[in-house]
Amino acid sequence: MTSRTAAPEDRYTAEPFVPAGATSLDALREAAAGCRGCPLHRDATRTVFGAGNAQGRVMLVGEQPGDQEDRQGRPFVGPAGKLLDRALAAAGIDPGETYVTNAVKHFKFTRAEPRKRRIHKAPTLREAAACAPWLAAELAVVEPELIVVLGATAGKALLGSSFRVTQVRGTVLEEEIHGRHERLVPTVHPSSVLRADDREAAYQGLVSDLGVAARILA
Repeated sequence: MTSRTAAPEDRYTAEPFVPAGATSLDALREAAAGCRGCPLHRDATRTVFGAGNAQGRVMLVGEQPGDQEDRQGRPFVGPAGKLLDRALAAAGIDPGETYVTNAVKHFKFTRAEPRKRRIHKAPTLREAAACAPWLAAELAVVEPELIVVLGATAGKALLGSSFRVTQVRGTVLEEEIHGRHERLVPTVHPSSVLRADDREAAYQGLVSDLGVAARILA
């Protein structure tokens, strides 16, 4: 009897699961439900694909689904998502006019003990790279005018391992992303605001960064 071993991390990729020539988010979402491009699918409840306005002028890209997102199957439905919606509205961006997604589509977590609370664990750069074909396909369908980068993991997935959110937050970047010329505004992930010692100051910083995005769209 032979044993089956997992593919090495440098061979992880979602590419075989992305339907060629897909022109709708529904087709991509349906295909992503069966993605086995990296081992993260084994423990997650489901694939959490992007959601929102398919013609949104803004695409917001976060890190990965959290516990509530994994259970409900939609991105940014937990406390961080509610805070993000509030910050978008405060900055002058209608949350209903945005498309939200994550660099990684499965929840990565650890447990201290069986049946205990699932604790978020940051995905590796290779896991994010494995998921990149889904993000590229989403960009090709939505064709946003602007990408808001939420946090370090999303920034590294889009802009490379040298990305530092503290150095470029609230600025406008222009880069080639998955074959498209994109404008990007990086900021912190809303979950970091919830963890901040001075939550109000951190929230106002997020709103200020999102205000830069709003002025570009005006």
